[in-house]
Amino acid sequence: METLDARNMLCPMPVIRTQDKVNGMASGEMLEVVCTDHGALNDIPTWCRINGHTVVETVDNDHEVIIRLEVHHGA
Repeated sequence: METLDARNMLCPMPVIRTQDKVNGMASGEMLEVVCTDHGALNDIPTWCRINGHTVVETVDNDHEVIIRLEVHHGA
């Protein structure tokens, strides 16, 4: 599993960095995005839905948001 540290970034940077990271990954790989912007809980899953990636898990604690997703590129 790859990890993307998007802490201390404000919208839209966590989504942009997620997109950049996913573009370099193969279908079926997993990415864990760690953010401090709680807006990412909505933004990244919406971006995943639009682009065909699967959100596997979201974790929201007091200080960080963790979003785990599976990469899917079109066939």
